[in-house]
Amino acid sequence: MGGVDVSSHGDPLHVSTRVWDLPTRLFHWLLVVLIVMLYATGEYDLLDMRWHFWAGYATLVLIAFRLLWGVFGSHTSRFSDFVRGPRVVADYVRSLLSPRRKLGIGHNPLGGWSVLALLLCVTVQCITGLFSSDELDSDGPFVARVSARTVKLMTRLHHWNQNLLLILIGVHVAAVLLYLLLRHENLIGPMISGRKRLADTKPLRFASVWLALSLLVLSIAAVAILVWSAG
Repeated sequence: MGGVDVSSHGDPLHVSTRVWDLPTRLFHWLLVVLIVMLYATGEYDLLDMRWHFWAGYATLVLIAFRLLWGVFGSHTSRFSDFVRGPRVVADYVRSLLSPRRKLGIGHNPLGGWSVLALLLCVTVQCITGLFSSDELDSDGPFVARVSARTVKLMTRLHHWNQNLLLILIGVHVAAVLLYLLLRHENLIGPMISGRKRLADTKPLRFASVWLALSLLVLSIAAVAILVWSAG
């Protein structure tokens, strides 16, 4: 289910096709909101630092949910659907310069690795934040449980990783805009509506909302136990 070939001889008949489920779309946009909130509270003191910690916990819940959803969720949301090896990624990159391009259904091979990089970077940011301190009045919940050397290391990693995350977000946004301007492929609309105009394709498998809610409850419980254990 790699996509549909489009040549200069004309496009095949395209129909509105559901490609993204509601849980995946909600995860995506909620993560955007939380990252903005984390940056605003951490760098500009927009709100009390308690909001920074609560946003961090909520982000951990989202990451835990997305990891579970990447295994048990809908077809296009599973890691097995969009994480490909180096050869497939290289072939896809070469195809970007070809007059015959392939319209992807879900994440393309290059975008799949971008998703993993962002998830990993956000995870590192959340975990290091649990052990970080500003040496004034804001300590992560696990600061008292580790050595001062560990706190210093985690705090440094927290700041370094923030810069890396900003770079990855910038690359992600730039890629979305380039796809729109150069390939005339709108990646934003489908992540809002869940639908994309594609040629006739095989039906996609979508997991139930009840499964998503169950995994979300499990993720909330796991993060709550983690935070409680620090107390």
